[in-house]
Amino acid sequence: MNPSYRSFFRTSFGIWLLTLFVLTATTSCSQDQQDRVKEGMQAALPDALTRAAGPQPTLDSVYIVRYMSTEPRFKTQIDWAKKFYKARDFRLGWFRDHELVPQAETMLGVIGKAADEGLNPKDYQVVNFEPLLKELEAARNDTTRRSELEKKIDVALSATYFNYASDFYRGSVDPRAVKSIDWDVKRNKVKLHKALMTILKERESTYGYYDFEPLHSEYDRLKKALADYRELERKGGWPAIPAGTSLKPGASSPAVAALRGRLLGPEATAPASAEAPAVAVANKPGQPAAPVAQKYDAELFAAVKEFQRLNGLKPDGVVGGETLRELNVPLGQRIQQIMMNMERWRWIPKKFEPDYLLVNIPEYKLHVMEDGKEAFNMPVIVGKRLNATPIFSDKVEFVVMAPYWNVPFSIIDKELRPKLAANPQGTLDRLDMEVVKGWGAKATPVDARSIDWANLQQKDWKYTLRRRPGPKNDLGNVKFIFPNSNDIYLHDTPNDELFSQTKRGFSHGCVRVAEPIRLAEYLLRNKAGWDEQAINDAIAAREEKYVTLPEKLPVYLVYFTTWVDDDGKVHFRDDIYGHDKALSKEYFN
Repeated sequence: MNPSYRSFFRTSFGIWLLTLFVLTATTSCSQDQQDRVKEGMQAALPDALTRAAGPQPTLDSVYIVRYMSTEPRFKTQIDWAKKFYKARDFRLGWFRDHELVPQAETMLGVIGKAADEGLNPKDYQVVNFEPLLKELEAARNDTTRRSELEKKIDVALSATYFNYASDFYRGSVDPRAVKSIDWDVKRNKVKLHKALMTILKERESTYGYYDFEPLHSEYDRLKKALADYRELERKGGWPAIPAGTSLKPGASSPAVAALRGRLLGPEATAPASAEAPAVAVANKPGQPAAPVAQKYDAELFAAVKEFQRLNGLKPDGVVGGETLRELNVPLGQRIQQIMMNMERWRWIPKKFEPDYLLVNIPEYKLHVMEDGKEAFNMPVIVGKRLNATPIFSDKVEFVVMAPYWNVPFSIIDKELRPKLAANPQGTLDRLDMEVVKGWGAKATPVDARSIDWANLQQKDWKYTLRRRPGPKNDLGNVKFIFPNSNDIYLHDTPNDELFSQTKRGFSHGCVRVAEPIRLAEYLLRNKAGWDEQAINDAIAAREEKYVTLPEKLPVYLVYFTTWVDDDGKVHFRDDIYGHDKALSKEYFN
């Protein structure tokens, strides 16, 4: 039997049963008893007396397309709606026995709080449901009108959900549709029609769609940080530190009060030990005494170093230069930075693999993840601004010991051409390089003097210029290959001193790792015969050796300029490639 007809007969039977009990009661009870029986039965069967009768209406794709095509924000969601209703044989989704399900009210409440997610509620409040629901209530006895309204409200609710959920789960900006946004990480493949079925309790899911929850804990942490920073903004924000301020521990300055308020809160304008009005303290001989409140003390010194650490600066406790600049970044700019990085988390696949590598470029760090938790991390060097490391994902397939470095034609063209034109073989000998034809073991040497280096064009370049394995090799002793069209990989470097820098944008685009042997040993831990000693022996042989990983390991090269760590501390980093600037034009406009 059709569920709608079954509902109709159940309702009719309930009304008949109630009538029968009331009639029976009137023959054997007083009026008061009769009233109590009637009230009890009404309480037991409220739906039988109030729910509209008749079968639930159904939809078709023509109706769905026609309705959603009239609203630009809904028009882009038509495919999701068609998938949703087709999966349910075009039955209504938000009504059960002519009554709205509670999830409708929940969804509209969630949309009302979209600002908490860094989204604009007005973007999703396309339909005013209040008059529609009032009209539906008035049409309970008009089957035709009621059916039309139920269909309209149902499709409007679905369209509203997809409009919101598309932004919430997949991002309000499509990074692949905007040329200025560099983001080629594999797609977030949330199936919104199935997410809606989960919300309506028609299917099970391991994701928190039931409660409109985000997919990543990192997003949740940023959401809390957004709320905290907005609360700080409502209270007046943070004080600016006077331009030109230069402070070292032990110094005294009127700027200290502003610094203390900036880092320790507005109530901390004097040292914690000061219980009375600030008293004067002596400075250098001949100088007037400075109030205690102006003294750069140990508590403030620790707070400055912590601020520097959280902002990717050298933690020396000295206030000035970059530290002063970061201290004076406007609070509103930090709020927007948090919102943009929440948006990037919507672009991330809904679930990471158990084991993977993640390079956060602005952080200059590689995170090695095992069973969903960080096993270890290490500093990295990334591309200069003009040779930006691209943002994408792939899978590591090979570890290469004692690698050759194949020189890109761009370096031949821009850096080596004059030297090679003047003295081909002498230049190659000095750089420990060779020109070969072919690849791998089949590569054969080519006489460098036979090449017209001065007039060489890329279209005519048929050889490989490479540096031999050894101490001069730009790739160091190990490289980690995930074949990709960008020709980007992880590798060692002979220039270890660069890792001591806090900002490490020095490469031509590839990512240099601080602990290559440790990373190689970890990646080959399940490969028989490849312990640390075997790796070092292969490097010492100075013969390029490819080792295939037992299983390909996902690697993500991403770009997050703010995040919240396990201790709840908010980190910020510079927008080293201008990607925040490009995203802000799309996100906030």
